Amino acid sequence: MAKVELKQPIVQAIADDIKDAQSVVIVDYRGLTVAQDTELRKQLREAGVIYKVCKNTMMKRAFEGTDFAGLEEYLEGPSAMVVSKDDATAPARIICKFAKTAEALEVKAGVVEGTVYDAAGITELSKIPSREELLSKLLGSLQSPITNLARVLNQIAEQGGAEACEAAAEEAPAEEPAETPAE
Repeated sequence: MAKVELKQPIVQAIADDIKDAQSVVIVDYRGLTVAQDTELRKQLREAGVIYKVCKNTMMKRAFEGTDFAGLEEYLEGPSAMVVSKDDATAPARIICKFAKTAEALEVKAGVVEGTVYDAAGITELSKIPSREELLSKLLGSLQSPITNLARVLNQIAEQGGAEACEAAAEEAPAEEPAETPAE
């Protein structure tokens, strides 16, 4: 069996992983301890993100003709790819957060929704909250006026209803309009 035939299933597995991916981030994992690597893999797995260490030549072949072909120039030295099919910013968020505690982990580059970003761009993207966080903030903003109205109506009801409010308004002395100086 030729070497090409042995490598073809590996290239195909990488191509399958990136087929419907929203984002792929390439990292340099050199210097990570086994405990750090295990913890990183656990965090990525919990988020539904794929983490694979692959040969650069295999990744280059798998990336050919896809949105991820722009990553070829960053494939030097040991590389691992982090792939997400659901949340476009999840790999960047998890990797950059983990890199704060493990200085050995280095972001090389990434592609998010078809756009190639360098390490600085991926770091900036990592600051974007997840889709769930953004939706909860939006929902909170939409519910805020309704909640405030409900509180006001509840306070009016506790004070005896609208009639008590009208009686209190009648008892209060009416403000006289300010006098205007004569010209």
